[in-house]
Amino acid sequence: MLTMVAQAKRASALFERNVVVYKRLPWNIVSGFFEPVLYLFSIGIGVGALVSGTFTVDGEPMSYALFVAPAMMAQSAMSGAMIESAFNLFGKMRYQKLYDAFLATPVGPNEIAWGELSFALARGGAYSAAFLVVMAVMDLTTSWWAVLALPGALLIGLAFGGLGMAIATFLRSWQDFDYVTGIMYVMFLFSGTFAPIALFPAWAQWLVQVTPLYHGVELLRGLTTGQVGPGLIGHAVYLAALAAIGLTIASRRMGKLLLK
Repeated sequence: MLTMVAQAKRASALFERNVVVYKRLPWNIVSGFFEPVLYLFSIGIGVGALVSGTFTVDGEPMSYALFVAPAMMAQSAMSGAMIESAFNLFGKMRYQKLYDAFLATPVGPNEIAWGELSFALARGGAYSAAFLVVMAVMDLTTSWWAVLALPGALLIGLAFGGLGMAIATFLRSWQDFDYVTGIMYVMFLFSGTFAPIALFPAWAQWLVQVTPLYHGVELLRGLTTGQVGPGLIGHAVYLAALAAIGLTIASRRMGKLLLK
């Protein structure tokens, strides 16, 4: 027990370091909030105005803005966590050599991984919380289940944070991030964000259903619209498993890279 407390304190040192840095660069945090909001206004409301009346998703009628909004919230959680855990971690590890200084203290690779993941989770959670407020103000939440959307978004951030850290340990240069951003953009477009996946060909539906953002979108859409059922548990389990796998790989890889 004492060992776990000590590890948590050491991990929090890295979290506190990130907080101090971003206090001097607040725009780097705030800017990430506006992208999903602009998508919501331009596509959810702008394009939604061209969609006559409502359409049906899983037997439930809803407006297009109501359909798109939770997807934008899921994307917000994904991008906030991925930017911090993959892009920033890669720079700190490969170029700034920040972790070499931490390893000269009692902080180890596992604590570094937990510290970075906790900050990535906080960043993604902040974006999601602000976006949920926007949704509530715009009357884009139709159920009290929506109060669980924030924990759901944190789970999405945890999954993508662990995944991003694992990916960062395998990349060789900044050019490799072209593949990462490309995959993120494809998921953003085709994870049931702007159209029900039932409209896709059968083979495309299968591909979409194995992607993590799809499970995040479905989880938040079910909570914000009140379409709650056993399927949401499956989405949550998928995201939790992804987080555990990503963190395990990241911790082992960081240990090899930093202690060699």
